[in-house]
Amino acid sequence: MRLQTHFPRALGLSALVVLGLSACGSDNTKPTEAAVDTPEPVQYRYQVTLTNLTQAQPLSPIAGVLHQQGQFWRIGEPASAALEALAEGGDNSALLAKTEVIAHYGGEAPISPGHTDEFTLSVEDVADSKLTLATMLVNTNDAFTGVNAVDLTPLAAGQSISLYGHGYDAGTEGNSELAQFIPGPAGMGEGFNAIRDDTNFVALHPGVVSADDGLAQSALGAQHRFDNPVIKVVITRTE
Repeated sequence: MRLQTHFPRALGLSALVVLGLSACGSDNTKPTEAAVDTPEPVQYRYQVTLTNLTQAQPLSPIAGVLHQQGQFWRIGEPASAALEALAEGGDNSALLAKTEVIAHYGGEAPISPGHTDEFTLSVEDVADSKLTLATMLVNTNDAFTGVNAVDLTPLAAGQSISLYGHGYDAGTEGNSELAQFIPGPAGMGEGFNAIRDDTNFVALHPGVVSADDGLAQSALGAQHRFDNPVIKVVITRTE
């Protein structure tokens, strides 16, 4: 009798089963992920206009900055080195370079009495910006003006606010009114000097005396006096 073996057939079926299971186990097909829309960045754009309200005090080129933290000066506290450079010599570069600044504008020319400077500052996705402006009254020893850490959060697109700025004394140079220490056209002096020889704290400025009011050494005249406010600022959120 001739025996027939069925092993090859059985093995073949087993192999097919194993292959089928392997194929099922190695299925790496993943469901297609839904596309996620990336939101467009929100633009916050502010138009700023600064007007010089004085009679004969040109203002140095503006330092205009957006930031989120801090203030650039405080009444009764020492002026920073950056503020001193601006208040004594009209140099805005150190203020513009401060680490907290997220957007800035550096004016390129003085602002004559009665004139304005207008510029735009913008940021993306920063709803809680603060605006600081600073500029020197150049026919003085160390007087400056500006607005400090103005909160722009409440401004909706199309809205405006108007502010006025007082005259401040940086407290870093005595108010001698000597020509050699006044960088403006009334003196054409040196301006900034790193030596601090006054009260060493920021205060409201008492105003200039002038030669016309009895300070014989003064390079200033009655026209150089100023009262508060010394500037007007209009801020409009345009976007």
